[in-house]
Amino acid sequence: MMINSGDVAFILICTMLVFFMTPGLGLFYAGMVRRKNVLNTFMSVFFCCGLATIMWYVVGYSLSFGPDVGGFGIVGNLSNAFFNGVSATEPGPYASTIPGELFAVFQLVFCMVTPAIVVGSLSGRMKFSALFIFVAFWLLLVYYPMAHMVWGQGGLIAKLGAVDFAGGYVIEISSGISGLVACIILGSRKGYGIKSYHPHNIPLFAIGGAILWVGWFAFNGGSALAANGLAVHAVVNTMFASAAAMLSWMSVEMVLYKKVTVMGAITGSIVGLVSITPGAGFVSAGAALIIGGVISPICFFFLTKVKVKFGYDDTLDAFGCHGISGIWGVIATGLFAQSSINPVAQWNGLFYGDTQLFRAQIIALFIAVTYSAVMTGAIMLVLKKVMTIRVSTEAEALGLDISEHSEEGYPAFSGIDQ
Repeated sequence: MMINSGDVAFILICTMLVFFMTPGLGLFYAGMVRRKNVLNTFMSVFFCCGLATIMWYVVGYSLSFGPDVGGFGIVGNLSNAFFNGVSATEPGPYASTIPGELFAVFQLVFCMVTPAIVVGSLSGRMKFSALFIFVAFWLLLVYYPMAHMVWGQGGLIAKLGAVDFAGGYVIEISSGISGLVACIILGSRKGYGIKSYHPHNIPLFAIGGAILWVGWFAFNGGSALAANGLAVHAVVNTMFASAAAMLSWMSVEMVLYKKVTVMGAITGSIVGLVSITPGAGFVSAGAALIIGGVISPICFFFLTKVKVKFGYDDTLDAFGCHGISGIWGVIATGLFAQSSINPVAQWNGLFYGDTQLFRAQIIALFIAVTYSAVMTGAIMLVLKKVMTIRVSTEAEALGLDISEHSEEGYPAFSGIDQ
């Protein structure tokens, strides 16, 4: 097919909106931490914009979407390194109406935001230099292979028949599981479980959440890779699931606490967005409402009960929000998907009488969880052997803004930090 200018314009806009999600996530995370760590938290997200971009150009795109190595379906070769053979005027192998270079850059902004999710689990106690190295190796050893397995030609998970419209396995599960493993190996913040940690700026958190919500329409809608009915349907499902999850979270809070909170409502919308991501282009609007409505009580339970029970210090709840919601999302896709909505799904979901897709989703889930956990654990353990990855107790008490960056987010503030 020929390049379609409407599709090009649509994906260009989606690319810019999804890019904006990464600094939006930085604001979202920064509002949740203590005042003395606000700049370090934002920087820990924002630097991914630069590092992920350069690595994607050099090897990332090729390892993710290049021809498969050895028929194993795990990683691509280096034939497209430095964007070799990636055209700005001709379609590539993954989208027939937009240039190959546009597809590559659209996939870059997905790659960019994923490690930015992971770093939220490590906030408040990891040296920035160690975090930088961790993200570089995480992209090489976790993200690129996961993207190839799910979306690359000849990918292992794709060959199973499992589907992931916009990143349930590749982005949400990989980042959530990796955040959990990494935070356990890194260790908890000093005083965790004894003292209370309060968000220092809820309006900043709300602004970041709003940016994420808007960007998610491009995140899911753009994954149709064309300005067509499938993109419209993905946007509708994204809206419905996030709205249902917001109201569901508010309902849980009202039942338990007799009050609703801004943080709860926004968190609900975010877990709804995560949960619909893998199935946005495969399920009906009614199913999207169910998927979003169900996820909030599940995540609420993990954040308030499971996390407390096991004592892991997932600082900004990458696992509790992204990991758990992603897991529910890929399972729900196996329950509710319809081939009539998107023939990329070879079979209907379990609730429509077929078992093959559901089985494939569960096998793919096991692969994604195991691979992400093992590789992240290996990266963190090696880093702990060869360098100091935690800041000192004194630096942690002082705050990472000063100790790691020699900057202050609120230099005029003279009160007691939260």
